[in-house]
Amino acid sequence: MAAPALLLWPLLPLLGGVPLFGGVPVLGGVPRGGVACPGGCACERSSARCRGGAGGVPRGLPPGLATLSLLRWHLEELPQGSFRHLPALTLLLVASGRLRSIGDGAFDGLGALEYLFIEDSQLGSIAPAALRGLRGLLFLSLANNRLESLPRGLFRDLGTLTHLDLRGNPLRCDCALRWLLAWLGTRPSPPEGRCRAPLPHLGTPLALLGPRQLHCQRHELRPFQSLPFSSLGAEPFALGGHPGVALAQPAAGACALLEWDQLGGRFRAQSVVNGSAPVACHPVPVGDTLFLVVAQLRGGSWVWRRSGGPGSPFVRHQALGQGHLRRPHAVAAARLGGHLYLGVADSSKGGTSTVFRWASGAFYPHQALRPWRRDTHLEFLELGGRPALVVCGAARRPLVYRWGGAGFAPHTDIPHVPDAYAARHFRLGTSVFLCLTRFLGDAKVMRWEGSMFREVQQVPARGSLVFQPLLLAGHRYVLLGNDFAPSRVFRLGAGGRLEPAQELPAPTPRAFVPVAAGHRHFLVASSFKGATQIYAHVTEDIGT
Repeated sequence: MAAPALLLWPLLPLLGGVPLFGGVPVLGGVPRGGVACPGGCACERSSARCRGGAGGVPRGLPPGLATLSLLRWHLEELPQGSFRHLPALTLLLVASGRLRSIGDGAFDGLGALEYLFIEDSQLGSIAPAALRGLRGLLFLSLANNRLESLPRGLFRDLGTLTHLDLRGNPLRCDCALRWLLAWLGTRPSPPEGRCRAPLPHLGTPLALLGPRQLHCQRHELRPFQSLPFSSLGAEPFALGGHPGVALAQPAAGACALLEWDQLGGRFRAQSVVNGSAPVACHPVPVGDTLFLVVAQLRGGSWVWRRSGGPGSPFVRHQALGQGHLRRPHAVAAARLGGHLYLGVADSSKGGTSTVFRWASGAFYPHQALRPWRRDTHLEFLELGGRPALVVCGAARRPLVYRWGGAGFAPHTDIPHVPDAYAARHFRLGTSVFLCLTRFLGDAKVMRWEGSMFREVQQVPARGSLVFQPLLLAGHRYVLLGNDFAPSRVFRLGAGGRLEPAQELPAPTPRAFVPVAAGHRHFLVASSFKGATQIYAHVTEDIGT
């Protein structure tokens, strides 16, 4: 840290050569006869030095003081009018003590003040109107404090200020400081100080940073449309440049395709398949044909095929897994080694989750997974350059399978999450992360460490059945649904850490799906008991 004396060296000629006392400027001397002076202070008629006190600005100082030095003086805060009894001050130094905050109007009445130094004082907060009334201020130093930001408008009406020193502060150069950079561009002298955060600006001098280098945008999800039906599963698809979302409606006994109505500027959902309590309606594009895998609690599971282009009816294509599936719970698809595979999690006590393979125009059983019983979810992903599969089940640890070329073989389990309901993965660079949700326990973010998953973060998640990473409008989010409280939206930060962004009033969500309509971006939130909600992704500039 730079000592206050060093910061004052350029001013010594202006002050007429101020003597030093203990390495700090001495703005007073031996008291002369007839000059009143409070305890802890050394006074002359026009200057005073106070050292090692506490409890506020000293009272009883000579009213005509031009310079005042408060050294190692513990003030804690400066309220409005703290120096009103010293209207003639032209220089004020507060250094090496404890001053946590400065309130609005703290320097009211100091219209003649030209030099203000508040240094090495643990200052962390300044009110927006703290410098009000300093119409003659030339030099301001806030060096070596704890300031991360400055309030907008702090320097309003300080047209005479020519020099600003912010060195030694942990400045966070984000949108909250864009106003300061714009203001500094109108000053004759470059400011002193560097950014301490965020990472893109770490160590950058303020003098080399412009307002346009700070991306001051807020991204938010706002209610756009409510669909008058509940839904359990939601799966996105795109075929021929037409994106959509397949919705499973067990209460209505149907699968619906949610698509954008260009003329109406809204989404519309049309029932395309009637079934018996469908729990998953999974769209699978094959070439230019759209297939729909309908997993049902009753009446068996089926694969349906759209007979033509968008708007064409669906027809039954094949029965799926006769004798293999008793109580399907979730469906996932992936291409492995150039072939299309379909995985179905079976949640019955005696059921077995099964991987199907597409061949000769239909899905055929390829591999029965380990009979764990009550499987609730499965997720295809890639680990170490090889295909893998994570299977979640009730009262069991999630199991990681590795692809061996002809099938999946158990590789390892994931510890400390014995009742994971679902697993969803995302990638950051070369790292693979897994989001695990549990209805009664904390949700967890895990990272693949070469042979197993290790925990990197946990999030309180009582009543959650969906913990969904997704890419929306080019931004990475993770959404945590909740049956008894608002759902939570997290931004994906450095190292896969989740940063809270906002809450969503989505009732009993079971899936979150991003969908684009032209240049607009939306989020579909299926609801098990309420209306299915659609949110618009909105971007606002907040740095003006």
